[in-house]
Amino acid sequence: MTILQILWFFLIFVLIAGYFVLDGFDLGAGVLYPVLARDETERAYIRRSIGPVWDGNEVWLLTAGGALFAAFPAAYATTFSGFYLAVMLVLFGLIVRAVSLEFRAHDASWSRVWDVCFIVGSFLPALLLGVAVGNAFAGIPMAANGDYSGVPLLGLITPYTLLVGLLGFSMCLTAGCLWIALKTPEGSDLRARARKLGGILQIVTLVLFVVCGAMTLGVIRPAIEPAMWPVACVFAVLFAIALIVSIYLGRAKGSDLGAFLAQSASAVCLIGLLATSMFPTLVVADPAGVGASITAAMAASSEISLAWMTGIACIGVPLVLVYHVIVYRTFRGRLSEEDVA
Repeated sequence: MTILQILWFFLIFVLIAGYFVLDGFDLGAGVLYPVLARDETERAYIRRSIGPVWDGNEVWLLTAGGALFAAFPAAYATTFSGFYLAVMLVLFGLIVRAVSLEFRAHDASWSRVWDVCFIVGSFLPALLLGVAVGNAFAGIPMAANGDYSGVPLLGLITPYTLLVGLLGFSMCLTAGCLWIALKTPEGSDLRARARKLGGILQIVTLVLFVVCGAMTLGVIRPAIEPAMWPVACVFAVLFAIALIVSIYLGRAKGSDLGAFLAQSASAVCLIGLLATSMFPTLVVADPAGVGASITAAMAASSEISLAWMTGIACIGVPLVLVYHVIVYRTFRGRLSEEDVA
């Protein structure tokens, strides 16, 4: 493998980590919308907490998909052909979610319909993206030409992939709780409920991680590169430490910001664990299938394409980061009654 191929292998996962951290909390907030909010004011707090940032957060998903297409077209072709129905459901959810957020502010008579769309549009991506990652890691049946040869959609759902999906789903819900607690007024019932549920979900996440790890090592038995084992173990330990620190900061110290940042760090560590466990494979082939696994070297574009992409990334990624810094700094702090009036 060349340096550029290795660089873009890990850059893809950096973009995925960016999406998991930034859009994860607002997807979680959307799923928890009917659970935490008890009246229209509390529902307005949740919508307003993600209102200025949700659309910018989705840029990372689009960038990850575009980067996969440009850097590793063969892997893109296999995953998107095999996960076509799942991808369409995710896109449908994101579109419906965007429409519901925009229309609800201008059409109060249909508020219940838009609320349902908001919840469903948040639920589908939060669960299905994790299931897709579980399939790419555990292995999918492929034909000799690299095309997906399994049953569409339902063939992607197995006990293991569903477990991985639930782990990602739980991470999103936890981040959503911590974000709501961070943005809502101190002393409010909504903040208290979000903090309590967030603590419970963190324990659930830790249990799911342990079960998922045990099932991965005992049943899936991934072919991890020997050199990557120490790095993967470090990421696994850091994930658990970050999650425990988040629980401590939230419960013992009462620091909503510290708990949210530590939770975000655990999400980054989880993606780091995934990347180091898969390297250098982008799509694992099911041993029962005909096709072979797709590695970064097999799927990579030409060196000149990767070089141009690297140059563009050196310009584009800092601009996106500057945008996020400006937006989050502009809308920092807790919401007030005037914000939802």
